Amino acid sequence: MQRFVESAQACPKTIVYPEGTDERVIRAARTVKDGGIARPVLIGTPAEIRAAAAEAGVSLDDVTITGPHDEELLSDFAADYAAARGIKESVARRLVRKPLAFGGMLVRRGRADGMVAGVDTATGAVVQAAAVTVGLQPGLSTPSSFLIMVVPEFAGEHEKVLVFADASLNVQPDSRQLAEIAVAAGRNARDLLGLAPKIALLSFSTKGSAVHADTEKVVQAFELAREMDSSLVFDGELQVDTALVPSVAEKKAPGSPVAGEANVLIFPDLDSGNIACKLVQYLAGAKAIGPILQGFAKPVNDLSRGATVEDLVHVTALTVVQGRP
Repeated sequence: MQRFVESAQACPKTIVYPEGTDERVIRAARTVKDGGIARPVLIGTPAEIRAAAAEAGVSLDDVTITGPHDEELLSDFAADYAAARGIKESVARRLVRKPLAFGGMLVRRGRADGMVAGVDTATGAVVQAAAVTVGLQPGLSTPSSFLIMVVPEFAGEHEKVLVFADASLNVQPDSRQLAEIAVAAGRNARDLLGLAPKIALLSFSTKGSAVHADTEKVVQAFELAREMDSSLVFDGELQVDTALVPSVAEKKAPGSPVAGEANVLIFPDLDSGNIACKLVQYLAGAKAIGPILQGFAKPVNDLSRGATVEDLVHVTALTVVQGRP
């Protein structure tokens, strides 16, 4: 996380926080502003935000506060949303007045580079608002998430970094959705972490060792992923030992460009992804960073409602780095 903070400080971006009256958000905004991590924008009624800040003993004199009380912005956002969604402007106006949608429109319209939310809002609401305002990356139709797993030691390698996807959003992705998850996770491994991604689409079967509708889904996802982004390296279907252990890979998938060297693991469903990440955390002592949202046209990230100020600062830094060209 310190590397993300330092990277963000080298090129800070404007990050919007829809839950502007939450004390944790106020304190985080002050921290990222003072630390040169980001230019925070708080959404809400100025009087309410400043009252909450005063109660917390935090000065927001140099922090931007905006919201649907800004009639010019509200009208602009309503017109844009109405045109994009094919609805009446009066209906759009009611929708974009909501803090999450207003924040998403700030990002959509280029007035902010990313959005951080979720400390007082359910993940589903954050994802839905972002999908209809910020929108998705070209060619993608499914928001998803990934975890950065830092394993203390694996096969003689100190602090091995792996990407797990999707472990928090899509319960039973179909082959198209699974392919999109693989592509988005591979791009993030490359662009955010600087890895040379080797992407394994996981299954209980390796290269036809078992035949089932679930394995066929993974095979189809592998083919679709290759078509979607030929710059990335994929293979599937692979069992997890084949994906990670060279000696197993030599026997089960000789000649594979991924087997034995995978660093991006794509799980076939939420059950397997969630179980795997917790096993690695608690049995191997791995550190999990995330889940981090992916697939949106511009960075949007969600936190748990138990998030701390430190969590907000770290996720802000990550969001800034995601927003780099």
